[in-house]
Amino acid sequence: MTPRDRAERPGRVLVTNDDGIDSPGLTVLVRAALARGHEVVVAAPAEQYSGASASLAGEEVDGRISLVHRDPPGLPPGVLSIGVRAAPALITFLAGYGAFGPPPRYVMSGVNLGANTGRATLHSGTVGAALSATTHGIRSMAVSIASGAPQHWDTAELVAGHALAWLEANDPGDGVLNVNVPDIAPDRLRGLRPAALASFGAVQAQVRRVGEEQVQVSYSAEEAREEPESDHYLLSRGWATVTLLRAPVAAVGGPPLPTFEGAAPAPSDDAPIAVDAARVMTSRAAPSAAGPREHA
Repeated sequence: MTPRDRAERPGRVLVTNDDGIDSPGLTVLVRAALARGHEVVVAAPAEQYSGASASLAGEEVDGRISLVHRDPPGLPPGVLSIGVRAAPALITFLAGYGAFGPPPRYVMSGVNLGANTGRATLHSGTVGAALSATTHGIRSMAVSIASGAPQHWDTAELVAGHALAWLEANDPGDGVLNVNVPDIAPDRLRGLRPAALASFGAVQAQVRRVGEEQVQVSYSAEEAREEPESDHYLLSRGWATVTLLRAPVAAVGGPPLPTFEGAAPAPSDDAPIAVDAARVMTSRAAPSAAGPREHA
């Protein structure tokens, strides 16, 4: 049975993020899922993994991924919570194979501290977790709030509930919902609207080589462009936005791709050439001084 087959179990939600197990944004999504009657489990990075995209990096002890039992602040009683020493995409990858109980039907990733709009979605660990999950047939969403220190978590919970209701009723196939919420009170929210990705990212970098062994990098906000149907534009004007992102697929169209014919004959069907898969999981040893609550 494949992860896609097993993921059809109804009513189970995995909540994760890239800000780490101590983020209150996890609890926001837990409450939204519980309000809709789902069984919920939290499995999130033990430390921050912002910017990890869909990395499958993790820390191992004797060949096993390390876990830490810790709860995000305000977690409702009875909800299982696990800190995982791994990137968020690896967490949802493992969840698809039953690492944290029965594989989930839904993944809710976030609520991320700061918006994930435009080209910045490429680098987001919050979005990467959702994209990884959907390759296992798990209906998934990434939720972000447009502040590094949010004051209106209730608005994010409201919008996440609406997005989850949509996922319950619709199968996006290889797509994931990318949801962004302004940090404003619910009575100031103009609503939820579909949006295109902005053509720019959230930040730009200034890079300078320092000597032979260092590169100095600093970041600043990228100047916003006026793109009325984009996620950034609508978010800055009081709308929550939703965009359907797709897991990696081959592009259709564009210029003809390069080809050439070699001298070798085609191999016979009964003697195919062996093809090794690329190494996609990056493991590193966990710290040797593990705390008493950790286990592999």
